[in-house]
Amino acid sequence: MASIKRARTPILIAVVIVAIAAGWRLTTRPQPVRVAVVAVERGDVLSTVSNTRAGTVDACRRAGMSPSLGGQIARLPVRKGDSVTTGQVMLELWNDDLRAELEFARRDVEASRGRKEEVCVRADVARDEAQRLKSLLAKGLAAEEETARAIGEAKARKAGCNAARDATKVSEAQVDIKIARLERTLLRAPFDGVIAEINGELGEYVTPSPVGIPTPPTVDLIDSSCLYISAPIDEVDAPAVRTGQKALITMDAFPGQKFPGFVRRVAPYVLDVEKQARTVEIEAEIESPDQDRQVLLPGYSADVEVILATRANVLRVPTQVVLGGARVYVLAGGMLVEREIETGISSWEYTEVVAGLEEGELVVLSVDREGVADGVAAVVE
Repeated sequence: MASIKRARTPILIAVVIVAIAAGWRLTTRPQPVRVAVVAVERGDVLSTVSNTRAGTVDACRRAGMSPSLGGQIARLPVRKGDSVTTGQVMLELWNDDLRAELEFARRDVEASRGRKEEVCVRADVARDEAQRLKSLLAKGLAAEEETARAIGEAKARKAGCNAARDATKVSEAQVDIKIARLERTLLRAPFDGVIAEINGELGEYVTPSPVGIPTPPTVDLIDSSCLYISAPIDEVDAPAVRTGQKALITMDAFPGQKFPGFVRRVAPYVLDVEKQARTVEIEAEIESPDQDRQVLLPGYSADVEVILATRANVLRVPTQVVLGGARVYVLAGGMLVEREIETGISSWEYTEVVAGLEEGELVVLSVDREGVADGVAAVVE
């Protein structure tokens, strides 16, 4: 019995050693890297250039206005956010004195017209009397001296009538002057739009801006029926941008949405506000129907992608999987394989694959994850 136990002891020791060795190999074996992958697919690829800093939604027409005269605000019939039409009064200064002067000028016109009518009627009577005496003189029934006096009187009356007409025109011109002065106390909308800002309240005094010292406008009016996006493009990309090119417009206010548009203007000069980041200003307009544009507001931040070229139904991968030197990591048979590829056009979203990959192959999306390298075992997370 004792001999049997002695015989089993080496076997048990060997089994334990094998188990320990197997466990050590399992614990020391490198664990597969967990990676995110994406399949190579077919689709459209765009070659685009984008703005370097956030652009801004602007209105085609925007007017910051203030009265040309200083004075006290007597009437403010509009509020911030109100819609106004062309010619509508948005603000009125105290102008009772000017209105009184205008009324006086209009009454003076009426008086001038009355005087003109009286003088001209007398001129007509004098003319008729002169004609009658000239007719009688021809028949020898009137004195020559009396006839000459009547003719002179008729000419004088006619001159008085003409003077009265001219005086009436002067009075009418005075009315126009008074109206113009009164209009200077009114702030009217130069176009249909929306009130964006009002700097002033009833009873407050407003004064014109001193020369060379800009002050906030009393009323800021925006024409929201026509909007465009102004954005800076890097000077390196600017030569490829042309008026009329298609564009994709995105805004933080509408995440996940892309508005189709087009380039409406490229500035003919370079901005060098920042010496090391010179840009060219471009303007893009949204092609969406009017009902879609109504949700836009001037002042929104926006980004513009100008489409330089388009490839339809080509092999493509997300641009972020492509490493320097046109390399990607492919997951095949549980192993990562580094592969060089040939690329075509690309954007920040997708890159065209000309050669080196097949549709359906899995490429690593999480290329910056620790442990990702050629020949490493990997599993899909």
